[in-house]
Parts: sequence; C-alpha cells; structure tokens
Amino acid sequence: MVQIEKFSVEAWMDQYETKCEYNIAETCCASLSIDQLRELSEDKTRDVFQTSKPLSYGAIRGSDALRGNLSRLYSARSSSPLSPENIISTPGAIQANYLCAYALIGLGDHVICHYPTYQSLYEVPKQLGAEVDLWKATPENNWIPSIGDLKSLIKPNTKLLVINNPHNPTGAVLKRTFLQQVIDVAAEHGIIILADEVYRPIFHSINPMDQDFPPSLLSMGYQKTIVTGSLSKAYSLAGIRVGWIASRDRDLIERIAEARHYTTISVSQLDEQVAAYALDINTVHGLLKRNIQLAKTNLELLERFVIKNDDVCEWVKPLAGTTAFVRFHRDGKALDSVDFCKKLLEKTGVLFVPGSECFGEEFVGYVRIGFVNHTEVVKQGLDKATQFVRRNLDDVKLAE
Repeated sequence: MVQIEKFSVEAWMDQYETKCEYNIAETCCASLSIDQLRELSEDKTRDVFQTSKPLSYGAIRGSDALRGNLSRLYSARSSSPLSPENIISTPGAIQANYLCAYALIGLGDHVICHYPTYQSLYEVPKQLGAEVDLWKATPENNWIPSIGDLKSLIKPNTKLLVINNPHNPTGAVLKRTFLQQVIDVAAEHGIIILADEVYRPIFHSINPMDQDFPPSLLSMGYQKTIVTGSLSKAYSLAGIRVGWIASRDRDLIERIAEARHYTTISVSQLDEQVAAYALDINTVHGLLKRNIQLAKTNLELLERFVIKNDDVCEWVKPLAGTTAFVRFHRDGKALDSVDFCKKLLEKTGVLFVPGSECFGEEFVGYVRIGFVNHTEVVKQGLDKATQFVRRNLDDVKLAE
C-alpha cells in the first residue's frame, strides 16, 4: 500500500477555512464570479459559455481556445513560439504536478525539491518510490537557496529538480541570473526541471523592466523543462479547477499525456470555456491588472502590520505571489505557531496557516499569510490580529 502522509496545509484549510470570519490564509487572488469576469473583458458582447455546444468529453488534451491562449501568453517576448500542441490541460495545478511525477518518477529515482514549499511537490515523488532531498532556502538569504547546496545534492540517479517560482509560502522570487545557474547545473547532469509557476505573473514588488526579472522557465532555452500553472491563484478562478502542463520537449509531453489517460481523460468543457475566456486577449490584461493592483494595495497593509508589531514579528518582504511568511516571537523566543493560529482564530475569527504544522517542523513561530483576498477582509483581519497580539500574546505557548 502507498504510504500517504497527512497533507497538512490542505487539512488545516479543510478544517478551518469555512469557520473563520477573516480568511487571510487563502492563497488565491480574491475570487471572481462569472459576471465580474465578464465586466473585466473589453468585449462584453461575447458569451462566456457556448450553451449550444454538446457536453461530450471535448478535446482530450484541452480545447483549442484554451491551449491557443496559453500558447500566446508563453510565446510573448520569446524568440521561439510555443505550439499549443506542447500544452495539456489538467484539473488544477495540483493535478498537473501530480501527473508530471506520476509519468516521470519511480522507484530508484532521485528528486531534489525546492523547500519550503507546497507539500505535494515533494511528497508525491516519495509516494511513487523516489528518494527525495530538500533544497532548503533560508530567511538569512532572503529565502533564496544556494547553488552550492544544489550541486551537493545531485546524485547519479537524480532525475528531477522541482522549483516553485514565485514561491509559496515566502513570496520570494528566483531571478533570471539565478535561474540560468539552475539550468546550467541541471543541463550538466541531464536533469529535468519542473517549475511550478502557479503564482506567476503576480509580480507586485519587482519591476518587469529589471534586467534580472524572471521570465517563465519555459523561455530560457533548456529543453528538459516543464512548467505548470492554473487559473486558481493569479487569475482568481479556483472554482473552475483548470490548470496546465507545458514543455518544449514533445517526448516529455507525450509521456505525460499517456499517464493522463489513466487519471483524467479530459477537463470539463464548461470549465475550459471559462478558462479560455479569462485568458483571452480581451480579458487577461484587465484581470491581471486588477489582481496585481490588489496585491500591491494589500501588501502595503501587511507591511504596516509588520512594522506596527515589529517587537513581536519579522519577515522577508515578498516580491511576488500572494503569500508572506511571518515569524512571531515573544522575548526573542519563537511562538508555537499552531497554538498561535488556533487562539487567534478563536479570539478574533482571523485565519492564518501555521508554518511548523504545514511547511516543516523547523519553521517554529512562522505563519503564512495570504494577503490578496478582498482588501476590506485583509484590513479588518490584520486589525484584529494586531489587537490579539497586543492583548493575548502572553497566552500563546512558546515553541518547545
């Protein structure tokens, strides 16, 4: 029987997110309705759904409209256009990442995974029988891992390197120069790179004109690259459950497509129609403008919270994405983050995610804050959290 570890962050959200008043643990940009999505489009006469279309399985690998729009986005600013045939749709990014591991990894393989990160990125390869080493980032280096450490982790059987950029939970960004170093190391050993880019392109604190601004890894010339993404985080549409896998290596795409037949068959036609509408040239720019501005506005609120409470918390300010990793302490000693989060929720209705429970035991005192929900929710939630810190912090256990 496959040994499945508790998926801690999803178990935490499952238990508490419907019981909170202020959800600032959520990692999606504030969710949209179909009506709101239509309002963001420059072509408001166009239907989101083609209701006359028969609801068959549809195009097995993904609709032409969806894959065409993704192809256009990945081909922008690239000297080498990406064919729609090199893209496969999936039910969310979590299935995309699962399929990549399922198709490519097995007993006897070695996987290196960027850490801390979303648990499935390293647990699924373990479940499939691979040996997994964690490529650890630290706050002392602004949550950027070391290339030297990466080189030291490589083994003769290293088959896959997994990175997450922009990064959950810290909001750190692996920039262009660093990504090129990663590629150089992987290329030397023939290692496949899987880049989870689900928080791309929510870059709120780094200028796209910066010479070191990170492109999608798919645009950096390394053939053995796979990227995954979805409509959930950056595009505010988690409810449609649409993600994707893209690679310039057709052999990798075909192997993943074969594995996909065993798990998915196809993605809901209704969901794909909404996804294609959101990524259409008439809609996507307004949608991303809305979400990047929301991230910028709310990050200012979070920064004020950290400054106001800098005697008991600290952070590395995020550059992108929707999350921040904040460390709470009392008299210099880390708090028990689970006890902190539970008491905060009980007293105020504010939901955070405890780092030590959901991202690794070593992250004592850390909580993940998802700050790109609706601004009023974030503002009120952070105000409540400040009240809790001032009145109730002495009641929270210290980490052992």
